[in-house]
Amino acid sequence: MALSRGLRCCQKVFSWIPVLIITSVVLWSYYAYVFQLCLFTLTNTFEKVAYLLVFHVCFVMFSWTYWKSIFTPPASPCKKFQLSYSDKERYEMEERPDAQKQILVEIAKKLPIFTRAQSGAIRFCDRCQVLKPDRCHHCSVCETCVLKMDHHCPWVNNCVGFSNYKFFLLFLSYSMLYCIFIAATVFQYFLKFWVGDLPNGPAKFHVLFLMFVALMFFVSLMFLFGYHCWLVAKNRSTLEAFSAPVFVGGPDRNGFNVGVRRNLQQVFGEDRRLWLIPVFTSQGNGHYFPLKNVSESQNPLLANEEMWEESDDCSDEGSLGESLNICI
Repeated sequence: MALSRGLRCCQKVFSWIPVLIITSVVLWSYYAYVFQLCLFTLTNTFEKVAYLLVFHVCFVMFSWTYWKSIFTPPASPCKKFQLSYSDKERYEMEERPDAQKQILVEIAKKLPIFTRAQSGAIRFCDRCQVLKPDRCHHCSVCETCVLKMDHHCPWVNNCVGFSNYKFFLLFLSYSMLYCIFIAATVFQYFLKFWVGDLPNGPAKFHVLFLMFVALMFFVSLMFLFGYHCWLVAKNRSTLEAFSAPVFVGGPDRNGFNVGVRRNLQQVFGEDRRLWLIPVFTSQGNGHYFPLKNVSESQNPLLANEEMWEESDDCSDEGSLGESLNICI
């Protein structure tokens, strides 16, 4: 027991190494750009002020979105999806697998659950003892079930899911903007140092290396960001892209695809003025999602949420803070 606890502590410590690497590179880039390039190399005052102003806007937005991606806790299923004491006792006392499946089916009738396991059974997490809402998966690293789980990202040391997927996308976009701005403004001085038009000094190493690092990160981020843009347009998570969600009628990769505009609104919200700001604006509370083949008017559970939301356990107040406080 003590050994396993020690291993878990070591794992938690080592899991922060990728974040520390990214943070170190960003802090170095700040020093290299602000001090070595702008303050020690540039001679034109207007150019210096313009570069510093735009750079700090990019830096603040990058840092803000990265912070939100790291420290926004993954949202977990609320109490409505947990087995009651009597249901849990009945489930554990039953030894026949078919009977256990039937117990879960009876419980799930009261909940907006449309996806199934590969076997066709109701998805149930033995470790968290909850019926899994649609698009919910158990993360072995975070040791919890995560609503609309996309993947566990080591670079943010957090699960990317319903609570922070918008922040993760903005982190990727502002990271690209940060890198391309640095590369575009450093390029002319990179050439001058390269051909010897500027004197050798500490700034030369920083400017040359800054150019290579910015381009390298931009290329890798471009592919990742493009992939997630495709996922958002199709309304799929990374897990769903590799393994199609299973419905009563069988697997369907486009089961949650309700059109590009509505797919975007599910992640970013309806107010476009807030799309580029890292505040939570995603629609819903992560426990149910509109289906391509089932409209809300056809689905009594979604048309009349009071049927399963008699208490405020899973209420959608339109803000992440309230949703997390209620549902975690």
